Amino acid sequence: MTRASLLAGLALLPAGWLLAGLPLGMIGHMAGHMIAVAIAAPLLAFGLAGTAADPARRWPHIVTPMAMMLVELMVVWLWHLPVLRAAARSFPVLVIEQFCFLAAGLLLWSSVCYAPRRAAGIGALLLTSMHMTLLGVLIGLAPRPLYPMAHHGLAGVDALVDQQLGGVIMLLLGAASYFLGGLALLASLLRQRSIA
Repeated sequence: MTRASLLAGLALLPAGWLLAGLPLGMIGHMAGHMIAVAIAAPLLAFGLAGTAADPARRWPHIVTPMAMMLVELMVVWLWHLPVLRAAARSFPVLVIEQFCFLAAGLLLWSSVCYAPRRAAGIGALLLTSMHMTLLGVLIGLAPRPLYPMAHHGLAGVDALVDQQLGGVIMLLLGAASYFLGGLALLASLLRQRSIA
């Protein structure tokens, strides 16, 4: 199961990077971003859990759920500033951006999968879901394009509509991933307590 999770996470990464790199506007950017932090990262973290490559096992005093929730919050919000979003149109900056998304997501999911910290992990996923939802709402409901200089979207799609759809993608994928992750952690914690 863990090997399949690791392979699935590795297989999804190129698809996310391709979506983020193609001229698909905020729709592609958000799809690539969410694949990195909310789909590939949890699969990779689950696949690495308990191994020597597990960041939470290697650095248990640093890779904690609340600390990594703050790291992901900073990474996600900073890369959605209009100036950085525009800079990510260049390939080298796009690579750095996608690496930051993947690293922040992997560290967060690794910290919440670490067995001794599952209760704190539930809180970290809830807070991450909240800040991702807030950012998705702000992007999706903005009355004007926040990223006009970064718009290079699908032909015929207005910059504001592209941005609104990007916000919806963030809301749907982010909310589902973190909510389901929190429920899975809660279920494992309850099973563990019922056995003990």
